[in-house]
Amino acid sequence: MSYEPPRPAGRLLLTPEDREAPARARRLRRLGLGAQPEPALDAFADRLAEVAGAPYAMVNFLDEERQFFAGLHTPQGGRAARGGKPEVGRRLPRDYGYCPHVVVRRKALVLEDVGDYPRFAGNPVVDEYGIRSYLGAPLIDTSGMVLGTVCVADLTPRPWGKAGLETIKSTAAELAGHLQRREIDGFPAP
Repeated sequence: MSYEPPRPAGRLLLTPEDREAPARARRLRRLGLGAQPEPALDAFADRLAEVAGAPYAMVNFLDEERQFFAGLHTPQGGRAARGGKPEVGRRLPRDYGYCPHVVVRRKALVLEDVGDYPRFAGNPVVDEYGIRSYLGAPLIDTSGMVLGTVCVADLTPRPWGKAGLETIKSTAAELAGHLQRREIDGFPAP
């Protein structure tokens, strides 16, 4: 499998170069993560959506070419509940969304209104899925590797605030701890 860095669009690099992607992909395979949905991670995403009051919540693992939502919560009620937009599936290309930025930055990202940021406003998730706000934090294991993200998104701009930022960061740290125990003890994630 080869990895081609993203191409710049004008002066902005829309999807950040991820030099750790090959090593992350190997680590995810060793952990048995990022290849199939996991009911425990779906339940984790359901709880996160409830706590954040967001229609979307994800546990996202990234490799060289794609993102995989091993944990996923989406709005109930069909297209009407999603503003007429299609449902987000388990897989997205690496250049969709904001999780690749969180992984490369290695820190949380708060976008209360993606339209306020030219770099993020043109992302395909805005037009295709109607995403207008995002809040995500990296899943960093004890080796220091970013495995993926925990994130929430909404179809309308919203003020996540300091409380939202603290929630997403603590939730990511909690899940990273569970994933670490999974590796040590061989138990499934929460």
